[in-house]
Amino acid sequence: MTSTEVRTNDASGMATAKNVDMKLEVVTIPVSDVDRAKEFYARLGWRLDADFSQADERAVQFTPPGSDCSVHFGRSVTPGPTEPATGLFLVVSDIQAAREELASRGVEVSDVFHFAASPAPFGGPVGGPAPDHGSYGSYAAFSDPDGNNWLLQEVTTRFPGRIDSAAAAFGSSSDLASALRRAAAAHGEHEKRTGAEDANWPDWYAEYMLREQTGEQLPT
Repeated sequence: MTSTEVRTNDASGMATAKNVDMKLEVVTIPVSDVDRAKEFYARLGWRLDADFSQADERAVQFTPPGSDCSVHFGRSVTPGPTEPATGLFLVVSDIQAAREELASRGVEVSDVFHFAASPAPFGGPVGGPAPDHGSYGSYAAFSDPDGNNWLLQEVTTRFPGRIDSAAAAFGSSSDLASALRRAAAAHGEHEKRTGAEDANWPDWYAEYMLREQTGEQLPT
């Protein structure tokens, strides 16, 4: 169900739309060597969606695992020489695991770091993950052969209002597994506080995971 609402413009009598869903579908990045870029993004384990050629034009599309947004590059895709793209964020549920996977694929990736004024990237970078692995606070960086800069960002608990509870979902089995591990750890603390085994743990897990995604107060 979309959020589109149709209303009538009183002045013209014409129907207009408001609150139309606008989903970011593609980000275009500049590359100087299409084949080299294609090899790099394939090595990351990203899904190759398309590689179209026509005369001197060529367009390639990749999609990161679990992402609804894809990446475009190619010949004649960008208007002439362009500065590399910076600040391209890739959200992950486990920053260390994501960093280790990239390194295992031969990608030069920075150590995990956070910013002095986390969770926003304000202040200077500081080595190591954010204190208590605070959501939005831990990063790692890497670049493609053309200098397009990517930032891994660990996000576990969303800010309120970012995701509707009716649309909450997990993009991959690894994201679901990470959420289950966090719920299990929190549930263990819950049982310590209550001093009793919770036979209704499936409902507790489900509530915790839903609230974590939607940014609501977590159960204790």
